[in-house]
Amino acid sequence: MKAEVSAIATVRSPRKDLSDDFWGAVEAEIVLEEAFGPEALFGLTDFSHVEVLFLMHQVDPAKIETGARHPRERADWPLVGIFGQRGKARPNRIGLTRATIAAVEGRVLRVRGLDAIDGTPVLDIKPWMDEFAPIGETRQPAWASELMRDYFKE
Repeated sequence: MKAEVSAIATVRSPRKDLSDDFWGAVEAEIVLEEAFGPEALFGLTDFSHVEVLFLMHQVDPAKIETGARHPRERADWPLVGIFGQRGKARPNRIGLTRATIAAVEGRVLRVRGLDAIDGTPVLDIKPWMDEFAPIGETRQPAWASELMRDYFKE
């Protein structure tokens, strides 16, 4: 089955590199495409966070991973399937991040902590609602906590 999606917005960010850490202090703008008026963002300021789905457009399609690899190429971490990690070289190159809403100004949503580089196409924006958080206790392996230690650090 083939699915088609179009970008609804573009990220404007001071970050232009694909490095993995220190996204917490990054302030970015999500600028809606011309087809959307400011009313598309009405009500977002009532929320503290949004989830942003985006296309990791600078990942080379030839480097897409469909099997397993060591996260961040670290052999001291286990071999993990692409769907058991959040690596960039995913089959559809789709990223998902929860970011803090800083402001809404017309067709521009300003956020903090979005790990998308300048020029990234945005596929969707959704308000974060507590009811979408995991139900019950969560767990994750130690390597995942180590990997994320500095990811959203300011």
